[in-house]
Amino acid sequence: MVTRQLPNPKELLELMQFKKPELNARKRRLDAALTIYDLRTIAKRRTPKAAFDYTDGAAEGELSLARARQAFEDVEFHPGILKPAPAVDMSCEILGGRSALPFGIAPTGFTRLMQTEGEIAGAGAAGAAGIPFTLSTLGTTSIEDVKKANPYGRNWFQLYVMRDREISYGLTRRAAAAGFDTLFFTVDTPVAGARLRDKRNGFSIPPQLTLGTVINAIPRPWWWIDFLTTPKLEFASLSTTGGTVGELLDAAMDPTISYDDLEIIRELWPGKIVIKGVQNLEDSKKLIDRGVDGIVLSNHGGRQLDRAPIPFRLLPEVVREVGKDATVMVDTGIMNGADVVASIALGAKFTLVGRAYLYGLMAGGRQGVDRTIAILRSEIERTMKLLGVSSLEELEPRHVTQLTRLVPVAQDASVITPGR
Repeated sequence: MVTRQLPNPKELLELMQFKKPELNARKRRLDAALTIYDLRTIAKRRTPKAAFDYTDGAAEGELSLARARQAFEDVEFHPGILKPAPAVDMSCEILGGRSALPFGIAPTGFTRLMQTEGEIAGAGAAGAAGIPFTLSTLGTTSIEDVKKANPYGRNWFQLYVMRDREISYGLTRRAAAAGFDTLFFTVDTPVAGARLRDKRNGFSIPPQLTLGTVINAIPRPWWWIDFLTTPKLEFASLSTTGGTVGELLDAAMDPTISYDDLEIIRELWPGKIVIKGVQNLEDSKKLIDRGVDGIVLSNHGGRQLDRAPIPFRLLPEVVREVGKDATVMVDTGIMNGADVVASIALGAKFTLVGRAYLYGLMAGGRQGVDRTIAILRSEIERTMKLLGVSSLEELEPRHVTQLTRLVPVAQDASVITPGR
């Protein structure tokens, strides 16, 4: 029989500890975000639809992005037991320097349209965390101002080859003069992908006011206040604006980009050079034979060619063939620190996060980017401890199995083509 008694006030006080309320609304909502998807939810609530969809969306049916994320979710880990890992070293050597974590911030364009702090928030957070920050050719903060925001950290520059080559050459020289140590020569954007969300939303640079945008702005006045009361958006590579993002890209990019352009840029650039947007083994080999310092397996976050190869799926084969001769990195679809761990285990030397960083930025500016990094750091550390590894060097392919949903159909040379 249960013995009952009157509650003892002193014991009640010991059992019931009231949490001190957090009065700072930004800190309160960011502290409540436990995953990158939580940050995405906050970002969607706080950002006008057109700007959010520009970040969140991909090309055409958005199959490439969905498949990339699914590939990470279809990972099976194989932990070791009785292998204590009380302390975990998540640092690595990448392209001639140290990074405190095995990921950096990927280049993103039009960033201040998403949240007014833009690249300054990203560069500052990266510097504080000890990881690299990559500035896009289509960034909304100058090369020099990014350097000021991250004076002692590692800054990388992502380069598009423009129709007016002198623009690209000038940006290359400026980034070198500012002390950026690595150039990401991007090869997957000869023309703009069909980003249908942008077309449906009428998203343009600068934003065009319609009845729909006004109605959508009513519950998000802070975004418009920031947009209207901060310095005008400026683009290092675009002298004129006016049109959809796709129209601006098509006007600026050159579909005739070739290996000759790569050689010219290599002559101009004194630091490390990495090719971003590699999507097959043959091109990987060809680039390594030409002596580049590294490659990024990437389909541009699914924003260019829909149904493009999944970078994470390509990783084991490319690392096996060229990993000893150059740095192999991967991006597209990373939304969890476990995705980073799986990539490192399969041979990637480094990873890049784009949307994950932007969700944090839209959710809370600089503090939101800090929160993105903190979430990913915690997930990486916890995953490594559960696997029983104390350093990135201990991660091996045996720790990961890529479960398969999409199986290529074998090409049978004996099949007779109809009509022949």
